[in-house]
Amino acid sequence: MRVPTLYVSTWGSFVSLSLINDAQSAEPDTGVPATQRKRRTWLAAVLTAVALLIVGALIAGAFYALSIDRAVNDNLQHISDQLPADTPDRPAKATGTAINYVLMGSDSRDVGNAGHGRSDVLMVMHLAADRKSAYMISFPRDMYVPIPGHGKNKINAAFAYGGPPLTVRTLEGLLDTRMDHVALIDFDGFINLTEELGGVKVYNKYPSTTGGYKFPVGNVNLQGEQALAYVRERKQLPHGDLDRAERQRVVLRAILAKGLAKETISNPFKFVNFVRGVAQHVSVDDRLTESKLRKTALSLRLTSKDVHTLQAPISGFGTSPTKQSIDIVDKEKLVQLAKALRNDQMDRYLEKYPEG
Repeated sequence: MRVPTLYVSTWGSFVSLSLINDAQSAEPDTGVPATQRKRRTWLAAVLTAVALLIVGALIAGAFYALSIDRAVNDNLQHISDQLPADTPDRPAKATGTAINYVLMGSDSRDVGNAGHGRSDVLMVMHLAADRKSAYMISFPRDMYVPIPGHGKNKINAAFAYGGPPLTVRTLEGLLDTRMDHVALIDFDGFINLTEELGGVKVYNKYPSTTGGYKFPVGNVNLQGEQALAYVRERKQLPHGDLDRAERQRVVLRAILAKGLAKETISNPFKFVNFVRGVAQHVSVDDRLTESKLRKTALSLRLTSKDVHTLQAPISGFGTSPTKQSIDIVDKEKLVQLAKALRNDQMDRYLEKYPEG
């Protein structure tokens, strides 16, 4: 018995399928039993149904991908002059394919505000070359470090003195590691994505009451203004800014984990809205092109457990010559962190110095 042949033809946005079988009704009677003809008819119907499902899935998948692409391209801002010039004094680019992103949180995506304030959130996100792990390293804003051209100061002063380019130069000097890209985040807007996701759950180490919201020790659900109150609090926390920075890392990881979770991605409307929301609150350097973003996104092999958060090492607290409270850098651990970043061995560093 010959297998029916499936023909698929397209024209514009229409798809037509036809099955041609040797046992067509127009052919003369060949003496084939009726049961065999019915079996062929049934097989043709099954093949038609499968073909329709495949074509439908392809069309739906293409539409989904196009919607995500549009959500990013229509909302993400690309801004020039966010990275320092490629001068000889910058660290050399690593030979591997790991990527280092500098994440800076401010009140808005307007980089023109640099010089009118200091960045409240400063992180380096290291994406491993195998794309199976990511590490978000926060730098406490009171870390006392050298700022190129301005002597020593709190690290967040770099943003006030020279915006993202000077912040990148400060980090590169501190870590002797090339930073590849910059993302300026409207942090308050980003945290508000918890509304879009229906809230996120995090573990709270220290009790606090802020803006009328109570946060007991243990798992807490955060959403909208409640989430903002949670990440802004520092005075009621035993380690002040350090604990606030940890809360910021934990909530950011929770947002990314839920946004990339199976139940979100499998809901096209919800996921596209999430992607759109992220893009609306982020600006990136103009070297981070749409094709680079797409290529990186498609290469990711991450689960929520593969996103790790940690703090740049400090050894204690002190007072600057200008009588400001400062965080003192743990130089020995910082050297090890810098080496781990350069050599794409953050897993080893984290094994030696676990999160939390």
